[in-house]
Amino acid sequence: MAKKAVASLQKGAGKGYAKVIKMTKSEKTGAYAFKEEMVPNDEVKTYFKK
Repeated sequence: MAKKAVASLQKGAGKGYAKVIKMTKSEKTGAYAFKEEMVPNDEVKTYFKK
């Protein structure tokens, strides 16, 4: 499923975006959760600094 989403973005204006996945740890349970977003290529580094 992820391959299909990423492959469809390689056409036209989609090349200017990247799919980023950030792992966060829950303070209550200690379990990890993954947050997926589409961000412009210029903002990838700033996304992970937050």
